[in-house]
Amino acid sequence: MESFLFQASIYLTAAVLAVPLASRLGLGSVLGYLVAGVAIGFIPSIGSDNTEIQHFAEFGVVMMLFLIGLELEPRALWDMRHRLMGLGGLQILLTTAAVMAGGMALGLPWQTALAVGLIFALSSTAIVLQTLTEKGLMQTAGGRSTFSVLLSQDIAVIPMLALLPLLALGSGGVILGDDGSLTLATDDHGDGAHHTLSLVEGLPGWGVTLVTIGAVIAVILVGTYLTRPVFRYIHQANLREMYVALALLMVVGTAVLMQMVGLSPALGTFLAGVVLANSEFRHEIESDLEPFKGLLLGLFFITVGAGINFETLLRDPITIVALTVALMITKGLILYGLGTLFKLRGRNRWLFALGLAQAGEFGFVLTSFSLQQGVLGPGLSERLLLITALSMLLTPLFFILYEQLSKRYSDTSDDPEDDITEQGTVIIAGIGRFGQVVNRLVQGAGFSTVVLDSDLPTIQRMRRFGTTGFFGDPSRPQVLTNAGLMEASTLIVCVDDRATALRVVRYARRQRPDLHIIARAYDRVHVYQLYQAGANDIVREMFDSSLRAGRYALEHLGLSGFEASQAEMAFYHNDRAAVRELAALWKPGVPVEKNDAYVSRARELNRELETAIVTETRKARDEDEERPGFQTKDAP
Repeated sequence: MESFLFQASIYLTAAVLAVPLASRLGLGSVLGYLVAGVAIGFIPSIGSDNTEIQHFAEFGVVMMLFLIGLELEPRALWDMRHRLMGLGGLQILLTTAAVMAGGMALGLPWQTALAVGLIFALSSTAIVLQTLTEKGLMQTAGGRSTFSVLLSQDIAVIPMLALLPLLALGSGGVILGDDGSLTLATDDHGDGAHHTLSLVEGLPGWGVTLVTIGAVIAVILVGTYLTRPVFRYIHQANLREMYVALALLMVVGTAVLMQMVGLSPALGTFLAGVVLANSEFRHEIESDLEPFKGLLLGLFFITVGAGINFETLLRDPITIVALTVALMITKGLILYGLGTLFKLRGRNRWLFALGLAQAGEFGFVLTSFSLQQGVLGPGLSERLLLITALSMLLTPLFFILYEQLSKRYSDTSDDPEDDITEQGTVIIAGIGRFGQVVNRLVQGAGFSTVVLDSDLPTIQRMRRFGTTGFFGDPSRPQVLTNAGLMEASTLIVCVDDRATALRVVRYARRQRPDLHIIARAYDRVHVYQLYQAGANDIVREMFDSSLRAGRYALEHLGLSGFEASQAEMAFYHNDRAAVRELAALWKPGVPVEKNDAYVSRARELNRELETAIVTETRKARDEDEERPGFQTKDAP
């Protein structure tokens, strides 16, 4: 116990130090975790003995796939079937074939070469999805295609585990010597393989199939019919920790059941998440599990970094690094070609190719399983594990390369966007929660609008409710031009991404100095940026709703409706005037708290605001008292 706590403290300390630094440098949290793991690997008796922690950390991948399943409705999964079978299936087949050919060229038997190809055909679900989520790339065409391939790979692990024992050479696999020679090993793994509780062990083939199908059906039935009564039962306890316990039980129980029937726990929990995607408890489950997922995934990345065997690397660094780079280039070229075939363009194609170029965490599982089954020898398996870990370590750098390449495609076509067949008086860029209200109000008043959004599911959902919208990136000049930028009276920028909003406003103002631009702002600094970019009216997304909430609070605290309304209006007018004044003092690139002139004037304006609110409230109270029939709050 003491040893485990000591290890835990070392891992947590390394994460707390490395991850914030990596994030501040723009490298992403994944690279921070990996670097922390590399540092731990040099600590004697800690980095070299992380097997138990690694098994524990792999549960983070399982939990991540469960949460991903919660975000996918079964209909959305069905809509992805062509990419799952076509794009994902071709990637696995072509990568396996290419790596197998390379292995045979290096002298490996075809069985061993095929096993290596299967291992390296998989990519890192944990690293890629975590990075896509952090960088907001999941909803892009490249992100959706990447997710489809990762899901296909996770499904493919099951037949791979069934195929690998058939590739055993019958003599313990191939040993790779220090001099690069290949020899057959003797079969000495014996009965030492780890055995787990199984529901299918000893059953005939048809029995295994029936039990496996039964387990999958059980997950679906429990998720569909048993979740609601169990949640109601838990709700009666009125204890927050019981919700967390139930959410963990759902994930752990599904994972254990899948293991007992020989299926991938990650795939099983993904299925459970999809079943619960339409449940009213989805958001509750998601919020309960999110902290565990983040911490366990971070721990998983640390164990990957700590598991890099630098002794093996230093014995032959050139060969191992060359093989790692060759693997990533080979996979990248195949992915780039498939992206072209499936009509990915520009930065989406680069995201697809660079994001999936590494080997993955399931490679560790397949390599260890192949070693136990005699498909691989100890020396070769050790090098495969090292190449897998190094490729994962390089992945964040590939995403940085993608970001540099994507800048070249900021104004080029990335998606098969809609042909915009309508033009209107008002162009609305972005149709999320904010844009929907704006669009309904403007259309309800009898004005024509053209709605643009880069999120295809949102556009499809709008069309089901009878609202016409067009799929296209409003930050692209051609999309705005096709929507009637040169003829429109008003442009309303409702996108929630701050950088995109700035690009749209700047371009529109350059093209149409006379255009009236209304823009949604995230905060005050964003207001200043949009003001400099040329927006006429700027709306802070939470400003009006916050004022209304404040007015309700004042009424509850004893102010009359008229007094609270006057206080609200006083705040509204004074704060807007203050923002306009402070915009002149704001300096781009300088944090407002380090701008002395800005801070000094902001403090003065806050005092003036308080005085104005008190004054207006008193005036309102006096007017109330002068009205006939006025009664104080204390009057009967």
